[in-house]
Amino acid sequence: MLKRFALALLLIAVMGNTLKLRSQSPAAVAELSLTQSQASHFASLALKCIAKEYPNKPEHVMNDGRDVDNPKKLHPAFYGCFDWHSSVHGHWMLVRLLRTFPNLPEAAQIREALNANLKAENIAGEIAYLKQPNRQSFERTYGWAWLLKLAEELSLWNDTDGKEWSRNLQPLANAMVSQYLAFLPKQTYPIRTGVHPNTAFGLAFAFDYAKTTGNETLATLIAERSRTYFGKDVDYPGNWEPGGEDFFSPALMEADLMRRVMAPAEFRRWFHRFLPQLATQRFKSLLQPAVVTDRTDPKLVHLDGLNLSRAWSMRSIAATLPKTDPDRRILTESARAHAADALAHVASGDYAGEHWLASFAVYLLSTPEL
Repeated sequence: MLKRFALALLLIAVMGNTLKLRSQSPAAVAELSLTQSQASHFASLALKCIAKEYPNKPEHVMNDGRDVDNPKKLHPAFYGCFDWHSSVHGHWMLVRLLRTFPNLPEAAQIREALNANLKAENIAGEIAYLKQPNRQSFERTYGWAWLLKLAEELSLWNDTDGKEWSRNLQPLANAMVSQYLAFLPKQTYPIRTGVHPNTAFGLAFAFDYAKTTGNETLATLIAERSRTYFGKDVDYPGNWEPGGEDFFSPALMEADLMRRVMAPAEFRRWFHRFLPQLATQRFKSLLQPAVVTDRTDPKLVHLDGLNLSRAWSMRSIAATLPKTDPDRRILTESARAHAADALAHVASGDYAGEHWLASFAVYLLSTPEL
């Protein structure tokens, strides 16, 4: 009886928050699906940054004085959007948007931008950068994962330009696959952070690429590593989240990975051991949107990204659970609340968030429920 009462209270709180936020941006969360109007808006944000070289935060090891150079020389394809990984997922977003809405008003600009950056010689320059000494951990594994997501998206596009860009990008995708295959057997422990090195995220997107492209070697390794790292996890302390600069939920990202590598019945058993009694007060902070106090601060604005990635994770996890599972409804309502909160702030007017948040929003809104 007490459990049912607690569940009712939590659902009322989450749904109340959802309704309040929907009144601020009803179109954004009605179905959690992407409209052409939204796509046009998000495309304009990416087009403003993928050729914007500065400000820039390079992840760059200098081996000697010859390695002191500007971002475009170091990364001829992915030099914009403040950092390498944001540039990569900005390119992914533009491909996803144009593949989904071929008649976007920005279509010609998108093609021009992608054609300029995804030239074969530019991709060769990116590969050459990776081959230099002391670069083995460059963008591991966040940037690796987004590069494979870009390659996956291009591989699915029946478009003349898209096919050329896919061919051009494939050597870099192959290099990233090789890095996964070399690194994962050596990684004894997963990284459970809420930022870039998060192991679960890096495995999830790489697994998607492996399944889409038929790379069974990579898929098999990721499935094994996922089970080794996370298969025995129980009773996760959800009240420890969020961290102050998270853009991932370590708990939900882990679950979003495990629903990929487990059959639905096995995943349900695992999930209820991992986050038992989700309706209780102990998971309140995991189910309520994080509060962002300053969207001009590049770390604090991460929490807008957290709300978006929580939403896509909860949505996918919920869809994997049976329709009769009470956690499915809790996660679905919480996902809507998180989406409503964050989608209202993707375009904040400050580059700290605008150079990357739209990619998270597009992934959320354009990735269908399972």
